[in-house]
Amino acid sequence: MARVRRNKSYKLAQIYDRRSREVPFNAEIAEVEVDNPLALDSGEKILAIRSVRGDPLGRLHAHHQIDEAQYRGGRAFQNDWERAERGPQAVDTTREYVDGTGTREPVTESQRQAVLRLNRIERELGTDGAALVHDVLVLGLTMDQVGQRRAVRTQRWNDYFARRFRECLDRLALIYGFATETGTARGGRRG
Repeated sequence: MARVRRNKSYKLAQIYDRRSREVPFNAEIAEVEVDNPLALDSGEKILAIRSVRGDPLGRLHAHHQIDEAQYRGGRAFQNDWERAERGPQAVDTTREYVDGTGTREPVTESQRQAVLRLNRIERELGTDGAALVHDVLVLGLTMDQVGQRRAVRTQRWNDYFARRFRECLDRLALIYGFATETGTARGGRRG
């Protein structure tokens, strides 16, 4: 029997493209550059697709409306909020008492530190700024929805909330150490 000749090498001559070709009709996606988890050298990057449908912060970052420091400051705030939210909870008196229920988890040091950072952030941002950051980063509201919650529905108010939110993100970047005072001036103009 004749031997079959193979012209193709067994080595990877072409890297396999794993990107999805089909996305749902209502998808909101953005390409982002992330660290390659399969890289042999540290620092290699690959392009990935990120869904920004329920993520206002990711959408702003994908559309280049906020910079990297503001994005990382917002993500750090979200991380602290999630960590602090897991803490002790109030006793629900409406539930029937069941003997043998386990005790609540004790507050860890990381939870305590997250709460302290959140308290500092609320002092620095003020009541309105803290409420705006909470509405966008925790509840996932858009600027239009923030305006509707506050019973102001004009474009001027939406622009104000967007400008104020970017100022709050600048402050978060400073608090978490992703930016310096001189890095937030943006060429001499504020907002």
